[in-house]
Amino acid sequence: MFEKVQDKICEWVLAYIEKPLRHYEPFSLSSPETLRAALEPGDVLLVEGNLRISAIIKYLTQSTWSHMAFYIGDALGPAADGGEPASLIEAGARDGVVAVPLSKYASFNTRICRPVGLSEPDRRKVADFMIAGLGLAYDTRNITDLMRYLFPLPPVPVRFRRRLLALGSGDPTRAICSSLIAQAFQSVRYPILPSITAAKPQGLGDRSYTEKEILHIRHHSLYTPRDFDVSPYFRVIKPTLEGDFDYKALVWEDDAATAALAASEPIS
Repeated sequence: MFEKVQDKICEWVLAYIEKPLRHYEPFSLSSPETLRAALEPGDVLLVEGNLRISAIIKYLTQSTWSHMAFYIGDALGPAADGGEPASLIEAGARDGVVAVPLSKYASFNTRICRPVGLSEPDRRKVADFMIAGLGLAYDTRNITDLMRYLFPLPPVPVRFRRRLLALGSGDPTRAICSSLIAQAFQSVRYPILPSITAAKPQGLGDRSYTEKEILHIRHHSLYTPRDFDVSPYFRVIKPTLEGDFDYKALVWEDDAATAALAASEPIS
């Protein structure tokens, strides 16, 4: 009986937090074709998102980005129905870890983050890690992980907001998009935003100190989409600049109006 009540509550919470926000307006769009031309397997696609849960995540992380997906290219082969292939792997509260087509985010603000210097063997290992995660489910019975998203602007001090995202048991947080992708990169020891301490070993009879950075891998549940954006190890890729960009070829509103006016004037 209690489990049924839990399931009902979780379904209600999911329905609430996954409702789209009103008046969402993207500021810079890239078509699926443009994105696909710029993306490479191993890239991370950050998404602004337009759901209620997106607004909360953006508030808690002080960032534009609320969701992310991992690009695997054509690793899963063509779509069974002959449609657009699923080239992104993502994790969500309702569907768990799934593969989706690139066009899903055609009407959202996005950003491409590329791991710099990642070797091809490690790139395949990261992709294989993500593919192996397909089917992982979000534990909807863990109400703690869902109830935290019910309040539009929870009064949480900045230093505690990241911890709030990591509440709950291991299985639910493992299915959060940024956590799963962080685990994939950690599996090949590729850095995202590691904790860094400076060790100062002192030799015998030597007063000089040598500082050495030691990287500590943060727990995967503490990563957010913002971390991949600000990481010094991921390069931001802008699709419009990857080709032969010519700002002189842009047509501005006043240029179009002038051309239309000139075309409508009779020739004397």
